[in-house]
Amino acid sequence: MPCEEANHVCDKSQYKEASFLEKIKLTLHLMYCKACRKYSSKNAKLSALLNKQEPVTLKKDTKNRLQKQIEEQLKHQ
Repeated sequence: MPCEEANHVCDKSQYKEASFLEKIKLTLHLMYCKACRKYSSKNAKLSALLNKQEPVTLKKDTKNRLQKQIEEQLKHQ
């Protein structure tokens, strides 16, 4: 399994979308690939942090202002 595919399966696995066979292949890949083990570990930590957070809501005027700023930045690229 190439690293790119392993990372994709890692993402799918965290959302309970990976098949049993994909999980087995990922486990085998992680046994010998240090970079993908690191990716998997960081991905798990990030998911855990995001699951702990309360949703943040913005006021409509703040949201509109941010949207305009983003659009302006994209125009200048």
